Amino acid sequence: MGKTIIIIGGVAGGATAAARLRRLNEQDEIILFERGEHVSFANCGLPYYIGETIDSRDKLFLQTPKGIKERFNIDVRVLTEVTEIVRQHKLVHYRDVRTGETGEIPYDILILSPGARPIVPDIPGLSEAKNVFTLRNIPDTDRIKSYVDSMRPKHATVIGGGFIGLEMAENLRERGLEVTIIDRGAQLLNPLDPEMAKPVEEHLRMHGVEVRLNEGVEAYEQQGGMLRISSGDVIRTEMIIMAIGVTPENELARHSGLELGIRGAVKVSSTLQTSDPDIYAIGDAIEVKDRNHGFATMVSLAWGANRQGRLAADHINGHAISYDGALGTAIIKTFNLTSAVTGNNEKTLTALGVPYEAIHIHPNSHAGYYPGASPIAMKLLFNPDNGDIYGAQAVGADGADKRIDVIATAIRGKLKVNELADIELAYAPPYSSAKDPVNMAGYAASNVVDGLVSNLQWHEVEAFSAKGGLIIDVRDEVERLAGSIPGSVNIPLSELRNRLAEIPADLEIAVSCQVGLRGYIAARMLSQYGYRVKNVDGGYKTYAVMALKDILPREESSRDKAAHLPASPDSLDDRAQSGSGEQLLLLDACGLQCPGPILKVYETVKSMQEGQQLEIAATDFGFAADIKQWCLKTQNTLESVAVSEGKVKALVRKGLNRVTGEALPAVPSEAKEGTTMIVFSGDLDKTIASFIIASGAAAMGKQVTMFFTFWGLNVLRQRNASPVKKKGLDKMFGMMMPQGTTKLPLSRMNMGGLGARLIRHAMKRKNVDSLEQLMQGALNAGVKIIACTMSMDIMGIKQEELMDGVDFGGVASYLGAAEDSGVNLFI
Repeated sequence: MGKTIIIIGGVAGGATAAARLRRLNEQDEIILFERGEHVSFANCGLPYYIGETIDSRDKLFLQTPKGIKERFNIDVRVLTEVTEIVRQHKLVHYRDVRTGETGEIPYDILILSPGARPIVPDIPGLSEAKNVFTLRNIPDTDRIKSYVDSMRPKHATVIGGGFIGLEMAENLRERGLEVTIIDRGAQLLNPLDPEMAKPVEEHLRMHGVEVRLNEGVEAYEQQGGMLRISSGDVIRTEMIIMAIGVTPENELARHSGLELGIRGAVKVSSTLQTSDPDIYAIGDAIEVKDRNHGFATMVSLAWGANRQGRLAADHINGHAISYDGALGTAIIKTFNLTSAVTGNNEKTLTALGVPYEAIHIHPNSHAGYYPGASPIAMKLLFNPDNGDIYGAQAVGADGADKRIDVIATAIRGKLKVNELADIELAYAPPYSSAKDPVNMAGYAASNVVDGLVSNLQWHEVEAFSAKGGLIIDVRDEVERLAGSIPGSVNIPLSELRNRLAEIPADLEIAVSCQVGLRGYIAARMLSQYGYRVKNVDGGYKTYAVMALKDILPREESSRDKAAHLPASPDSLDDRAQSGSGEQLLLLDACGLQCPGPILKVYETVKSMQEGQQLEIAATDFGFAADIKQWCLKTQNTLESVAVSEGKVKALVRKGLNRVTGEALPAVPSEAKEGTTMIVFSGDLDKTIASFIIASGAAAMGKQVTMFFTFWGLNVLRQRNASPVKKKGLDKMFGMMMPQGTTKLPLSRMNMGGLGARLIRHAMKRKNVDSLEQLMQGALNAGVKIIACTMSMDIMGIKQEELMDGVDFGGVASYLGAAEDSGVNLFI
């Protein structure tokens, strides 16, 4: 006699479980309840049907109730909602959503597969809005597509920068809508780390999508026609897609007393049983374990639901199974870019307190000499002691998918990072390189585990420099035209051995190249000559992703103005013909790895006539940022940059301004917009003048750096700092020097401190901010205050004695800031 097995919810998990149950047992009665009309459909394909990449609605349906009945003899009841589970009597109550008819059925085994629903926060004005949509199922899809087809909106706002949000943004943009993405976070695609998500953000902008981060919707106004956001701006829009995340459908589980876990998800064992052994739960509604570290999480992805459905069916039929958690392997297409991830990201490992190392590499998707090669930005996270692989991320136009799939397999197989180098992968020029990017990641990580190199991450560079470290850029000089780390010194790799005398032996050194390879070679070389040296991981390419400004200007906050659209290849040609009448030069830099495209541009432009135009095509999307910086440095004109057919196309005019036809003014290659000051004096009046100038410069939008040295350090001392243990001269200096701003003397007419008090009294009467208020205001305005560590050491001043908000650095820190400054003062 067979069992009665009831499944609540279809689609990935429920439908898979039903089919597997029947294949294992012909005798069981299997009943599948589905609240909606469709029991098995491709929910991951819904955005692409809206965008008309999938041209037929019928292609979304994987199985129909009739087909399932005929093939598997399963009783499928669509448009029927289970309203209650009565565990003590092993009954389910149900209701036909069309007729309201109710009933009950006993069960032996129950499988919960209700999925998750979109989160819709209660925001003022939401109930009156007529143009807000979520995307979960076929009816949602029909509503969105019908609205776009019939109402023909010109602008859409997508709230949420996750997978669904970005897929909807792309597909609505493909339908011709202007699109704005709003997200409360500091980045898109949270499974990625910030430096890996940044290229996706810039790629969206290059395709005309406005991206607004660190913003939230405060209110819907004009029935959804206007959004008021947290910055105070308003966005005029005609449709809104809510895609800020999902929450588990847990009502049945909660009301029936099943144990719930993180975010209300249903707790299950390794056999996918709930706190009631006769009830299983699968899919987006359940809590799972992180496969690496075992913490509770939710992973709302199709693979897990399918796998869990099969495993639950196996266990019901007596097979030994164990679901041991999820890696969260995921992938998304965003226009021409693919982003993929597996395992833990850096944010998670940091939060867990797990020791880890990261490496970044930028290999080509296949052999560079074969057409169509494009770079992949890859990040690998691992245990530096034993080589365990924690996670990986990849972003690129081609090949990111299979590299992440290989690393996901390696994590599942418990391989170490050094074993990635030993994986024998298929190679032919159209598909890969003799050393596949996965192998290259393994080599780079092994160098760290084996102690051959110590890496400096992109976010550590500024602090390293501020503490007096010396950064050596080992690229060729021409490569620096596209940008370099501020304050870095250029010694090309080929000259490094012959210029060792220029490198101070007592300083810690960081070496940087374009993508990390030459930096590794330089680090190995210098370490064998006795230097303490780190390699900037991923080179300038990784650093610049976060250090540079956006490639394209941001849109105005008001959506009354049309969005910027990148130029098409045809419009590039049309514009080219409107210039001097000379033949447009074409440069194919496709397949070249950075800095190849820039070097090609440099060589070509050298031979061009003033005013002549060059159109460049490159498959490295980072070229869009590089060419902008290069043109600024070399006083050439970037007339347009666009993405078309998976390539960046840039139009450059040598020297002349295209619009006016006039020569560019003879200005430095990059505008010097900063202001730097050396504050040597510890006098009250000079200090007040310093901070008034600094605050004024900051108010004008300048980057201001104040470098305090010798007597100027007394300005930064706290008045009531905790006692610091000192000896000898250090203790004597501390007693003799003024402690804090209230003890500073005047440079003239001090009169034993009376003059200083008179000046402060006069400032108060004239409603002028005190020195302390000026200092705080300068910090609030972004003025960078650096205390000279060399002077601190001489004068016996400790870090604990100085006020909060102070950075510490040497002369290199000041010189790095001074290099980009138009004003330098000594006070």
